[in-house]
Amino acid sequence: MFDFASSPLIPLASFMHTHSMPLQNASLLLGGAPRLRETQRLIEELSDAPRMTRRLRRSIDRLYELLTLEHVHEPERSEAAFFALIDPEWPMIEEICLLSDGLLEALTTHDAENAQAMGKTAIQ
Repeated sequence: MFDFASSPLIPLASFMHTHSMPLQNASLLLGGAPRLRETQRLIEELSDAPRMTRRLRRSIDRLYELLTLEHVHEPERSEAAFFALIDPEWPMIEEICLLSDGLLEALTTHDAENAQAMGKTAIQ
């Protein structure tokens, strides 16, 4: 499992681990089985990854776009069809908003720590 003591991905992996089930539920609701599988892969990959890769970053960005409804107004995308089935009064909607805020915070923390570490490396 994840070694929280040594990975530079601590903020992201911790968030994903703590909110694993709600993230999976949101992915299924907003994007169906394909997006659920992507989220499950992302959670697993984050638990094993020693550092951020382009592929991992793209997966995180795709999850964030899903949670923030980035593509629901594009009729050719599956997200539009899933969004049409959602009742804005469902309690899960507020949880999805909180998940997107939390993911953004974890990603921002990771990016800031990474930038700081890069600066220290460049100075030394």
